[in-house]
Amino acid sequence: MSSIAQTTPQVKPSLHKTLFATCIGNALEWFDIAVYGFFASYIAHVFFPVSDPSVSLLLTFGSFGISFLIRPLGAIVLGNYADRHGRKKALLLSINLMMLGGAIITFMPGYATIGLAAPLLIILARLIQGFSAGGEFGSSTAFLVEHFPERKAFIASWQFATQGASTLMASAFGLGLTHWLSESEIQTWGWRIPFAFGLLIGPLGIYIRRHVQEPASFASQEKESAPLKTLFGRQKALITLAIGVMVISTAVNYMLNYIPTYATKTLHLPGSVAFTATLIAGIILTVVTPIMGLWAERIGRLPLMWGSLLLLMATIYPAFKWMVDHTTPTTLILLVAWMALLKSVYFSTVPSVMADLFPATTRASGMAISYNVAVTVFGGFAPLICSMLIAATGSSLAPGYYLMAVAVLSGIALLRCNKRVA
Repeated sequence: MSSIAQTTPQVKPSLHKTLFATCIGNALEWFDIAVYGFFASYIAHVFFPVSDPSVSLLLTFGSFGISFLIRPLGAIVLGNYADRHGRKKALLLSINLMMLGGAIITFMPGYATIGLAAPLLIILARLIQGFSAGGEFGSSTAFLVEHFPERKAFIASWQFATQGASTLMASAFGLGLTHWLSESEIQTWGWRIPFAFGLLIGPLGIYIRRHVQEPASFASQEKESAPLKTLFGRQKALITLAIGVMVISTAVNYMLNYIPTYATKTLHLPGSVAFTATLIAGIILTVVTPIMGLWAERIGRLPLMWGSLLLLMATIYPAFKWMVDHTTPTTLILLVAWMALLKSVYFSTVPSVMADLFPATTRASGMAISYNVAVTVFGGFAPLICSMLIAATGSSLAPGYYLMAVAVLSGIALLRCNKRVA
């Protein structure tokens, strides 16, 4: 007798379900990051009270930035886990860790109640979130492009569209709270509301991620026994390219998170104006990014990336100078909208370009590590760097200088990618 091996072909997953399962964790991650940045001045008062408000704010942004120092470690651990044991398991682990960090921030008593334990535990929460976020991008982007390689430019663009949606939600909370609550109410308890809302997203994300399939192309191939050894042994140049492509995107993203503090502390505009500007930026990022992903399928990714990058290099300094010389709510909103539009065009193509740089066996690790090095060095500390530059130079144009510098770095990387990416 002969036996016939029967195989059950894997059913092609739903595009919408796959998108939702991966993007919901990304949305939770960026919502918490945006809220922390937007409400930095309130968090500073509760957890880092010192006699000088500027020092208190610097400590808060320091805790914002220090959580990014652990992201490369999270990228190494969770990216390696995803390449060895599967994208699905890594995605479930990262969203559970995100929820733990969010819960600590939501319910932690202030310095006045528990003293030094308050800022230390807030820093711990940020470190947990940073570690979990370190593996989220690589695993979720690999999951998307491996399920739908024929639609990689469009489907991967939703990674960053969800960041725009998170900015939109965080800005809506900021705008709503400034209208509905008094300054003292926001300071006392109102700032915790958006963090509590973020916790509600988590259980839904966990449920959805438990019921998705591993990408067939990844599940059927032989796994690398030591993906990190391969990555750092033979693919260091790919990591460098991926970091370079990413740096301008992450710098602009965190500059948008910094806008509420920059507008109120440096430009002395009302908080409602700052949140209105970031709300508009969130709308642009959410709507334009996937549209650009669709357009990239037609004309290619490099033309969009070069067009937006060159426009940013040419216009960011004049735009900042015009806004500083004519500081009004309108000029701030126009500057933020312009930054968000250029970011949407460039950002839409970055995840699929980074995915194409790495083979499937090291893709999650390679993307996670390069992405998080870029985010840590050029994004997480951007608000702190800009605050220090403004304090040191006395110039309100410092954020513009910073963006021009990192745009040059991305331009160099993009030149090197021309032969690898269409």
